[in-house]
Amino acid sequence: MVAQLCSDFDSNYAEVNKQLDRMGYNIGMRLIEDFFAKSGTQRCANFRETAETISKIGFKMFLNITPTVTNWTADNKQFSLIFEENPLADFVELPDDGKAQDELWYSNILCGVLRGALEMVQMQVEVHYISDILRGNDTTEMRINLLRFIEDEMPPDDE
Repeated sequence: MVAQLCSDFDSNYAEVNKQLDRMGYNIGMRLIEDFFAKSGTQRCANFRETAETISKIGFKMFLNITPTVTNWTADNKQFSLIFEENPLADFVELPDDGKAQDELWYSNILCGVLRGALEMVQMQVEVHYISDILRGNDTTEMRINLLRFIEDEMPPDDE
């Protein structure tokens, strides 16, 4: 899929990253229902609990991995997930065109999945990779930033 997107967008990796995020977002919006149905978990009390649930239950359930939750900010609104392994990146080599190593986030679909799933439980987040082993970094690290809790809003003039 990533190779096809790279071809479709003529190695415009910024656009490929956007498309992967968008695809993941749509998946995440649907996946959250499956998550609740299969896991039996209830709504989390806070963002810290949400992070642990994502790591220990969500990733374990869908990808059979458990990333480490770390690097919390003092206000508990940002954390990192450190991936010891990433099944999406197994047997993958980035294109050797001098640009992919700096511009392509191969597993960016996972950022979109988290964004879409968390939005469905009233959390607007920003999710991005900080480092990736595929790019030659020592670790793969994803950063999650809670922007706001989404209030249940009634449409204007709706009774």
